[in-house]
Amino acid sequence: MFNYLIKIEYEGTNFVGWQSQKNGKSIQDSIEKALKKVLGTKIRITGAGRTDKGVHAYYQVANFKLKKKIYEKKIFLDSVNFFLKKKLISILDIKKKEEDFNARFSAKLRTYEYLIINRQGTLSIYKDRAWHVKKRIDLNLMKKGAKLLEGSHDFSTFRAASCSARSPLKKIYPIKIRKVNEIIKIRISSKSFLQNQVRSMVGCLKYLATNKWSYDDFRKVFKSKKRSNCAPPAPASGLYLYDIKY
Repeated sequence: MFNYLIKIEYEGTNFVGWQSQKNGKSIQDSIEKALKKVLGTKIRITGAGRTDKGVHAYYQVANFKLKKKIYEKKIFLDSVNFFLKKKLISILDIKKKEEDFNARFSAKLRTYEYLIINRQGTLSIYKDRAWHVKKRIDLNLMKKGAKLLEGSHDFSTFRAASCSARSPLKKIYPIKIRKVNEIIKIRISSKSFLQNQVRSMVGCLKYLATNKWSYDDFRKVFKSKKRSNCAPPAPASGLYLYDIKY
């Protein structure tokens, strides 16, 4: 039995999310159907990050088991991408891995990037691919708030009611925020995240950076550990799975 890793990029607007679901088309289902057409057998893939509806990925990782060896990498990639290109999904690479490798459980670090366009004019190129915030964002305030979220904490405030994680305790590595003209990029890394955690964190940072909350308000909301105090989560359209480290 051979174990293969695939690197994936996708535009998630028209999908119910990564994970296979009964209520609509998923990224996982689309890739599995394409693999079946190319490999001639039913394939089940395991993804590193279960992105939600409307979330995109620069760099998703999945693995699957196969009885036969894939000899021609270029032919495989061209064939699978032929069936996926209209869905805006692309398989970027394939590698043979150890038998015990699991894309989800072997991951040591996951990084998400959130994209904000801070301007008055409506979005065209970035429509469905960023959060359009018209009110001026104070980048220094946003960075100050982000600093508070770094390290090991109870992130219950940012946890969705439907989250199945055993514990709300997570470790957030230094958050990187940069602005080029009107584009703000926020990168957040952890070994794993709670459901809706990143979008909820960004939603609260936006409240702080647009002066809807004071810094003290922001701190109290975070420390309250109550989901009911959280700002509305940032839209899924601005969130990208950016990198996975093993």
